[in-house]
Amino acid sequence: MYYPEPISKLIDSFTKLPGIGPKTAVRLAFFVIDMNDDDVLDFANSLVSAKRELSRCSICGHITDQDPCSICSDHSRDESIICVVEDPKDVIAMEKMKEFQGKYHVLHGVISPMDGVGPEDINVPDLINRLKEEDVEEIILATNPNIEGEATAMYISRLVKPSGIRTTRIAHGLPVGGDLEYADEVTLAKSLEGRREV
Repeated sequence: MYYPEPISKLIDSFTKLPGIGPKTAVRLAFFVIDMNDDDVLDFANSLVSAKRELSRCSICGHITDQDPCSICSDHSRDESIICVVEDPKDVIAMEKMKEFQGKYHVLHGVISPMDGVGPEDINVPDLINRLKEEDVEEIILATNPNIEGEATAMYISRLVKPSGIRTTRIAHGLPVGGDLEYADEVTLAKSLEGRREV
């Protein structure tokens, strides 16, 4: 009501992004208006390009501009280990670490009955098919340490156990540099549970 229609539409578009409230949306909209035309066109083209040119890898489900993705195409990686993650951002986080040399499987969500999301709504069936077709010795369940992530990990482990494939879960607990006195009870319990010999 206070802005011309093109600005209102731009503000509405920004408010659809996660973490962007009305005030930030207004600030971003006016920032875009003040940008030079070439930068605005580049920005718009980047949005359209990302939406049109990216798809899911037919093997692991990671976002990619080629199929299969660069990780699945890399034959130097250990194909006997698959790390199961919730979304593509988790693959990026693991890759930045430069420690894991296996392959990935992206679920694109977690089981959440409260939100009406079941195993068939995420990439679990493709994982099971993949385990039948490939020579996999271990899957690492790297879902988030929350109720939905734990439920998803438990569900997948129950499906996989009868096949004899080793199923492991990433450790949870205290962050490096954290203090015991500030940790909550659940985090401390997970730290004790995941302890290892030194």
